[in-house]
Amino acid sequence: MIRLLIALLCCAAPLAAQTSSLASRTALQEDLARLERDPAKSGAAALIRARLESGDFQAGDQIILSVQGEQELSDTFTVGEAVDLTLPQIGTLPLRGVLRSELRDHVTEYLARYLRAPVVEVKPLLRVLVEGQVAKPGFYGIAPEQPLADVFSAAGGLTQMAKVNGMRVERGQATIWGGPPLQEALGHGYSVDRLSLRAGDRVYVPARADSERSLRLLGVVLGLPLAILALTKAF
Repeated sequence: MIRLLIALLCCAAPLAAQTSSLASRTALQEDLARLERDPAKSGAAALIRARLESGDFQAGDQIILSVQGEQELSDTFTVGEAVDLTLPQIGTLPLRGVLRSELRDHVTEYLARYLRAPVVEVKPLLRVLVEGQVAKPGFYGIAPEQPLADVFSAAGGLTQMAKVNGMRVERGQATIWGGPPLQEALGHGYSVDRLSLRAGDRVYVPARADSERSLRLLGVVLGLPLAILALTKAF
C-alpha cells in the first residue's frame, strides 16, 4: 500500500506543468479575493496575504545568479538577515516585499544602475525541513517551481511506516497545510510556490500508530474463523 501511495505522489509531478509557474502579484491578488469569500479558506488566504505584504524571501534562502559577462556576479548568494543580497562590488540589494516571480526584473533593474543592459538569470531556492517517516530527514533546498512531492523524493522517499494521510506542513507552531487540502494539493502536483511555502517551513510525515497496526491484525485474526468455515464447507 505504501509503495502505491509513493508512486501516486511521484506521478503527481507531471501534472505540475499546469501549476508550477511562479505566481505573479496579480494572480495572488485574484486568489486572495477568491479565498476571502470563503470563510473555510481563511488559512490559505492568510498565507497569500503575508506574501503580498512581505514578499517571498527569508533569511537563509539561496539565489543562483548569473549575469552575462560578470563572473563575480555569477554565483550562489544567500539572503541575509535583513532580507537582502550582498553583491560583490555592487552593494546591497533589498528583497523585502519582492515575490519570486518578480526577482529577475528586480535584480535586472538594480544592476542596470551599475551595468549597461545587464543580461540576468536567477533561480531562487528555499530550504525546508523534512522530518518523520522519510529515509533521510533533514534540510533540503528546493526550487519553488517544483511540486511538493519532490520534497519527499529529495529526502529519500517515505518509509514503510509512513502515515500518508497524516502529512502536514508546519510554520512555527502552526500547521499551514494538512488533511484533505494537502492530499488534494499533492494529487494535483501543486508546486512549493503555489502552496506559499517559505524557508524554514517543516514538512512532517507521522508514523502509523501501533493501535492502527493492532486493529488491522485483529481484523485478520477475527476473519480467520470465517475463512476456515468457508473452506470446510467447500469440502
